[in-house]
Amino acid sequence: MASTTSLAKRLLLGRPFRSDKLQHTLLPKRIALPVFASDALSSVAYAPDEILLTLSIAGAAAYAFSPWVTLAVAVVMVTVVASYRQNVHAYPSGGGDYEVATVNLGPKAGLGVASALLVDYILTVAVSISSGVSNLGSVVPWVATHKVPIAILAIVLLSALNLRGLRESGAAFAVPTYLFIVVIVGMILIGVFRVFVLGDDLRAPSADLTIDAEEHHLTQIGFAFLLLRTFSSGCAALTGVEAISNGVPAFKKPKSKNAATTLMLLGGLAIVMLSGIILLAQRTKLQYVEDPLLQIVPNAASEGYVQKTVTTQLAETVFGSGSTMLYVVGAVTALILFLAANTAFNGFPVLGSILAQDRYLPRQLHTRGDRLAFSNGILFLAGAAMVLIVAFEAEVTRLIQLYIVGVFVSFTLSQAGMIRHWNRHLRTQRDPLRRRQMIRSRAINTFGMILTGAVLIVVLITKFLLGAWIAIAAMIVIYGLMVAIHRHYTRVAEELKPTDERPVLPSRNHAIVLVSKVHQPTLRALAYAQATRPDTLTAVTVNVDDNDTRAIQAEWERRQLPVALTVVDSPYREITRPIIDFVKNTRRASPRDVVTVFVPEYVVGRWWENLLHNQSALRIKGRLLFEPGVMVTSVPWQLRSSQDRDLDRMDRGLTRAPARGPRIHDEEETPR
Repeated sequence: MASTTSLAKRLLLGRPFRSDKLQHTLLPKRIALPVFASDALSSVAYAPDEILLTLSIAGAAAYAFSPWVTLAVAVVMVTVVASYRQNVHAYPSGGGDYEVATVNLGPKAGLGVASALLVDYILTVAVSISSGVSNLGSVVPWVATHKVPIAILAIVLLSALNLRGLRESGAAFAVPTYLFIVVIVGMILIGVFRVFVLGDDLRAPSADLTIDAEEHHLTQIGFAFLLLRTFSSGCAALTGVEAISNGVPAFKKPKSKNAATTLMLLGGLAIVMLSGIILLAQRTKLQYVEDPLLQIVPNAASEGYVQKTVTTQLAETVFGSGSTMLYVVGAVTALILFLAANTAFNGFPVLGSILAQDRYLPRQLHTRGDRLAFSNGILFLAGAAMVLIVAFEAEVTRLIQLYIVGVFVSFTLSQAGMIRHWNRHLRTQRDPLRRRQMIRSRAINTFGMILTGAVLIVVLITKFLLGAWIAIAAMIVIYGLMVAIHRHYTRVAEELKPTDERPVLPSRNHAIVLVSKVHQPTLRALAYAQATRPDTLTAVTVNVDDNDTRAIQAEWERRQLPVALTVVDSPYREITRPIIDFVKNTRRASPRDVVTVFVPEYVVGRWWENLLHNQSALRIKGRLLFEPGVMVTSVPWQLRSSQDRDLDRMDRGLTRAPARGPRIHDEEETPR
């Protein structure tokens, strides 16, 4: 019978996969698109909101600039997609921006990219989930009042899906992602048809509102700054593009070609949906502000008005208030935003695994779980995103200010790395056709670096005081941690590196058997110590009670045991310190001597029995591990209760989790 924990784990995650089944988890393009592109596709649910609410600062008249801002975002999207198509062909190993920057610009640049991406992945989860809750709250008011717990629940469910493995999560995300594409594109086509073909006068629910501009007298410089800030907010639509370059190993062969095709599909769909939503919003006079209570002028139209998201308002305008399609749009949009975080759940663990392999992150992040997913990376990402959601109360507008800084840092450094990559290969390439292809690729990456670098500067200028500084500070902290971790692993590897000298054999081995009572575990430990044929053998007991010590000595003499019993006094009834001092004194005579300490202990079979016994032997062993030249040997004695343990089940558990040593100590077997 499996334990409750094992049953719950099996229910949530499914049966473990063998390592040789890894190839069966690879994704075809039709599944890879929703797995890796859901973030960029779903950004059309919050990028238009950010564009319009930022423009609303200058009043409703500023909405006329929304198509031009969208056009600028589309140009950046096309450039980034074209640039990353070069990346996935040149570096198909899955390192993505981190590998490109490290190989071509050096380890420091690579770490800068990695820290930026790690922060961006965490923010992707927080922003996507928070936006999903906001969209769901537009059609279900109860959700709007419980955003934080619902967002946390969504992260927990998403984590469970990803812990099941790529193929399972990909299949789970394919249907809602494609449904979202069909619904949004369908809404745009129907709305455009009604406006431009049928000539219907469609007006959004917010069309009759009057907006009070926060800035009534913006100068030309001030208005230009506002447009730049709007553009930087709209560039949130580009997040997630880099995830495909990190996830190339998850594609079916030919990996690079399939990843490049998926990138092109991603870019095309994202541009069509973003442009269509902005076009409809302008034609229907839709208005969206950051703070309705302050920015909307009270009048008859504003009485009882509750601001809904842009997509929800458009659905109500195109399909009608209270229609079934209105709720379908709201539900599908919320669902795709929840699932959009899956882009980060696929990219973050893979990047974490690569960094762990390069000794910049803990090695546990390189370990695959039962379902061949990088489980530790998934759990770490989920925990970090939950912290952000609680800290910022699942408010998209507050979180979006931290967003996209990291991704444009990685965009810019990655394109700079690709330029050096092509320059290096052009120096050795003699084939004219290949040289023309490389020159074309270098031109694309050069334009991409210039454009993404300019966007990065705009983002830093317009968003720094609004919260971008938090993301920058997080990148600096993560960068410093990775440097410290790498320094530690390098130092340990240097210490463990074998030398050319032959190891020096110990001159003598002094054996010490710890004695608490003269019972079966002690007698077995004595016999085992004698069998190792040490140079000296001593039995040691700590005197914390005179009567007990005299009883031990009497029994020792009665049995005529052939080993000398040494009694160490402990006037303060301490056990660990007297033993440590005795061991140190034994070894102090010669640095080449070693001391082997035999600890007799018995094994219990029931969990509650561990609660009834102290941990003296465990403390002694843990302390002795830090003594140079001291070896610690446990001599177990299995009690009858331990024979009732289901060892087969324990063996199965050990194959999926770190082994735990027996919890075995109590006052009868630990020395006194």
